[in-house]
Amino acid sequence: WALPHRSQFRLRIQSDHGSVDRVPAWTKLACKNPEIGVFNGIMWEPPPSERYLMRHARPPRPANLKIYEAHLGIAGTEERIHTYLDFKDILPRIKRLGYNALQIMAVAEHANASSFGYEVTSFFAPSSRFGTPDELKELVDTAHAYGLTVLMDLVHSHCSSNQVDGIAAMDGTDHCYTHGGHKGKQDQWHASLFDYGKYEVLRFLLSNIRWWIEEYGFDGFRFGGVTSMLYLSHGVGKHFGHD
Repeated sequence: WALPHRSQFRLRIQSDHGSVDRVPAWTKLACKNPEIGVFNGIMWEPPPSERYLMRHARPPRPANLKIYEAHLGIAGTEERIHTYLDFKDILPRIKRLGYNALQIMAVAEHANASSFGYEVTSFFAPSSRFGTPDELKELVDTAHAYGLTVLMDLVHSHCSSNQVDGIAAMDGTDHCYTHGGHKGKQDQWHASLFDYGKYEVLRFLLSNIRWWIEEYGFDGFRFGGVTSMLYLSHGVGKHFGHD
């Protein structure tokens, strides 16, 4: 590899709109640089001896789901950010309580922790707050050992409007991955809306789904913000009940 494992890097993109520095959209890890307060891409290619290898097969698909939903960072009892490996200790209790599926929130990297993972900045990078990519693999693999189907909260309706840490305005415009102008904004979420009419956007999002399945062993997804994907109103102020 041209860059050593764990190197920090960013892209400098030169266009008709000037020069911008961006975190690569396909980075496999992004971490906050404490010296400058922004996220950088991290070269994540550990040597073979440090890579986690999956040991357990995916469990059979359950006929009916009983889902335990968790945000890993706040799933513990101590006043600190908990990790992928910390959550392994909770798996026996989840199994004992009769759940057959685990749904994990806030997996994809998000610069704003208070967004609970719904303002994604790096779609191919598991959150560095909770540990390394290989530690996430270990968690998923251990859950499979307990017979748990592992689902991921996935947000493909929008991305964070954060341009410094994320993919919004990747090329310096407001319409690279997203719609331009007002159509590309969801003001309530401080988010930029993907333009599904672009082939490269569809390729990016479908590749992202495949990445989490093949690289990390996730069995399925719970998609967030679906009403925003379906309706120009984003479902705001709408009632979708049957009464």
